[in-house]
Amino acid sequence: MSNLHETPTVLVLCGGLSPERDVSIRSGRRVAEALRSQGLAVTTADADASLLQRLAEARPQCVLPALHGTGGEDGSLSDVLTTVGIPFVGSPADPARLAFDKSVAKGVVRHWQLPTPDSVALPHSMFRELGAAQLLDRLVDRLGLPLMVKPTRGGSALGASIVHEATELPAAMVGAFAYGDVALVERYVAGTELAVSVIDTDEGPVALPAVEIVPDGGFYDYNARYTAGATEFFSPARLDQATAARVEDIAVAVHQNMSLRDYSRIDLIVGEDSEPMFLEANVSPGITETSLLPQAVEAASRDLGAVFAQLVHRAIDRG
Repeated sequence: MSNLHETPTVLVLCGGLSPERDVSIRSGRRVAEALRSQGLAVTTADADASLLQRLAEARPQCVLPALHGTGGEDGSLSDVLTTVGIPFVGSPADPARLAFDKSVAKGVVRHWQLPTPDSVALPHSMFRELGAAQLLDRLVDRLGLPLMVKPTRGGSALGASIVHEATELPAAMVGAFAYGDVALVERYVAGTELAVSVIDTDEGPVALPAVEIVPDGGFYDYNARYTAGATEFFSPARLDQATAARVEDIAVAVHQNMSLRDYSRIDLIVGEDSEPMFLEANVSPGITETSLLPQAVEAASRDLGAVFAQLVHRAIDRG
């Protein structure tokens, strides 16, 4: 481990061009303040066309990407930072790509024989060419109702909706395609929605206490995620000891088996049968005032700045 008494220079990247730009800026601002509270020398920058020039001029000892969505979580930025030889906090490119595509991630999780809701990934071109009405009828026949429809790539629940009646499905598909070329149609599971953050330590990955999510409107959409007071959170989640241990084990297993690095957030649902089911993995989870990872850090009686300062030191050591 690098000398903790040194003052690393850290560049926090936020913003970008994805639909989650505003959330990214809020995440970047908060993690920068948290790192400064630990005595680190931190600057922030937008991930725009001047990025390579800024990196060449500043040569920070570490980059911490606080980018969400395409360009931040899809592995492309990890490839760029690896190419220019600057240590960074977060997952390498290939694991990030794997986690970013929800349908691919679910397929891998099924391969490990971990439970995840049945689903179909449908490209826009196939949806258009095969005839939407007949195809959607078959989807309902196979998966039943209600359904969860969302883009396979992206986050913050943008383009996501719950379908209770078959007549709602065409509009839900159009909403998902507005944010990506492929829609994931997933059997909706009613239950306790959870987020489990995983942090790498010298002893290996550790699951923080699960955060239970109870949105006022019943659906954890964009507004419920980022509007203060729109969602009630319980951290740690209101789970019995056995179920809490099970969701933490699943989260750590996904983090390890996907070769995710430094930190991640694994989203799960616990249905009426008390069986946790994997929903998706996030390699750059939100760090805003209403985000789930900071709540988990607090529930674990840890300091957000100290957690990320340790990850910065680990990244510098790797470099």
